[in-house]
Amino acid sequence: MIAIVDYQAGNIGSILNMLKKIGASGKLTNNPDDLAKAEKIILPGVGSFDYGMRKLKELNLITILHQKALHEKKPILGICLGAQLLCKSSEEGVLPGLGWMDADVKKFSTLIDGKRYAVPHMGWDIVTQQKQTNIVRNLPDDSRFYFVHSYHIVCHQPEDILFRNVYGVPFASAIEKDNIIGVQFHPEKSHRFGKQLLRNFVELY
Repeated sequence: MIAIVDYQAGNIGSILNMLKKIGASGKLTNNPDDLAKAEKIILPGVGSFDYGMRKLKELNLITILHQKALHEKKPILGICLGAQLLCKSSEEGVLPGLGWMDADVKKFSTLIDGKRYAVPHMGWDIVTQQKQTNIVRNLPDDSRFYFVHSYHIVCHQPEDILFRNVYGVPFASAIEKDNIIGVQFHPEKSHRFGKQLLRNFVELY
């Protein structure tokens, strides 16, 4: 069973729809017992870092998420805010993240070397693949995904960077360590590229 964590952080119906398109089924849940039975977990989300961590704590989900990710080594996919929550901290708030990845979240600057950048970074962007793993199987070199984010992931372990992008500064647009994957973009809104990535998560992990 693929559990999609419902911690009241954004519309996640599109993830369920994309899973259906690839012939998979997901269960939207915030019940720790459901997560305990899950073979794979998707942690989606939009919104602020502290809000996300507070909701996970209020719903008593942090302990079971740690169990599934770190002890049972079940595949975990964090999307957008969900990817940021995998990190240690964020400039967006004061609460610690889940801390599964040696990474932190920084705010984009609107002025870099005299050039102005609109924040959030929004729209389609081609990703630069940094390593070959199951999650990128059958993705072309010019794969592009849909982004909407004002904060970006700074990964301190180069070997954990899956995709890299540049928006004023280089940033990790996807990270992966063992069974834990985080993508800053929205695969559920990224058409055939997002469909392939989710298919890989469903079929190859």
